[in-house]
Amino acid sequence: MSGRLDGTTVIVTGASSGIGEATARALAAEGATVALLARRRERLEELATELPRASVHPVDVTDDDALHAAVAAVVEQHGGLDVLVNNAGFGSWGPAAEADVADWRTMIDVNLTGVLSTTHAALPHLATAAGGPRGVADVVTISSVAGRRVPSPESNVYAATKHGVGAFCEALRQEYAERHVRVGLVEPGLVASEMTTSGAQYAPDATSKGERGVLAPADIADAVVYIVTRPRHAAVNEMLVRPVEQVR
Repeated sequence: MSGRLDGTTVIVTGASSGIGEATARALAAEGATVALLARRRERLEELATELPRASVHPVDVTDDDALHAAVAAVVEQHGGLDVLVNNAGFGSWGPAAEADVADWRTMIDVNLTGVLSTTHAALPHLATAAGGPRGVADVVTISSVAGRRVPSPESNVYAATKHGVGAFCEALRQEYAERHVRVGLVEPGLVASEMTTSGAQYAPDATSKGERGVLAPADIADAVVYIVTRPRHAAVNEMLVRPVEQVR
């Protein structure tokens, strides 16, 4: 049985757990060759054994040189790049006066600069792919509901990075629309993940589930698959996905 993404190569950052892992599985199920990027080699290698044609590229998205080298290695190994999913992320929450500025820097480096660097490395290859048989290429970035509105004062710098990602993606959409590189932004509400089940003070808490529960990583993976499998004339540029009971 053929998949909707047969013959495509996809990069997923932050693929070692959570939304990234679920997205890699979902895209592979559609026939894509998935390049797995994250820091934790062991988890990537374990996941790769479960996916056909997957490749492992241990890299930290805050290391610009290593990141560009990883993207180049993916293209060399698989012959091109059709889809980039920017998923790697880091969250830290708390009152500004109590913050560890190092955590602020890490959020900026991972959530914003990491997205910029990965996209910069991928863009020439995506533009080339858009001129091929598929007729389009895709950049999909996992942002947050915090990229649309500030959900709490404790989300200060986290929300700032996600707002920045949204602005960058809109500018990129405008720049690459006529080159047929589609740019999509997925903004999840509360998802059960390592960031939301740690019990850290002020962090979003996915352990206190209401009657209907919170989102699973697979729910966001479904959104990514929907975006990248639209007909070549259609672009889904923004998708907000919340648990049904989430108010903010």
